[in-house]
Amino acid sequence: MALATRTERRPSLARTVWDSTLGKKTVMAVSGLIMLLYLVVHMIGNLKIFFGAGEFNAYGHWLRTVGEPFMHYEWTLWLVRIVLVAAVVAHAVSAYQLSRRDIRARPSKYVHKRPRASYATRTMRWGGIILGLFIVWHILDITTGTVHPGFQPGHPYQNVVDTFSTWYGNVIYTVAMLALGLHVRHGFWSAAQTLGAGSRTRDRALKAVANVLALLLTAGFIAVPVGVMTGVVS
Repeated sequence: MALATRTERRPSLARTVWDSTLGKKTVMAVSGLIMLLYLVVHMIGNLKIFFGAGEFNAYGHWLRTVGEPFMHYEWTLWLVRIVLVAAVVAHAVSAYQLSRRDIRARPSKYVHKRPRASYATRTMRWGGIILGLFIVWHILDITTGTVHPGFQPGHPYQNVVDTFSTWYGNVIYTVAMLALGLHVRHGFWSAAQTLGAGSRTRDRALKAVANVLALLLTAGFIAVPVGVMTGVVS
């Protein structure tokens, strides 16, 4: 009697790519660039607060009506949120798994000390954790109002001013934005290398772009609480 042979099921292409280190780095790079694009748009929108309550609140309402009448009320906003959540999860999971893989690859300390890395590189993991915790707090504070006493639905200007009228709101936000700047500075450079954009002739330009992006985003986001603290926004 012939013995039945069982053919092993070959993993899918997507699974093969995901299991590879390059695949995880690519997912991390692409998801990071998606979040970076959102951050640039979000920062520009935030700066509208300097034009007064009427314009900023109108901007907040417009975000919920984008695409109407083709899209229903808030559909576009929820679509953006879904894409962002997917990008954040993909970025975090790939970062965690790459970190664990790196630790397993070198379980013992190096005999010779490695060259001292930049501050952004050495704090990349902690920066990611800080930003993850900040995202949760920021949503509960500004979006849902869960941890925001006196939250006023439909009045983003008043909610932002109220948040940055507290010392802890300013400290949490400022620390998170400084961590964001370091994360963007190193992350943009790493993503460019992973996606093959880096070269001997372009490296200097890419580093300059990374530095400028990090500086603009940090300054742009921190300008809002500074504006409230100084009374420019009130």
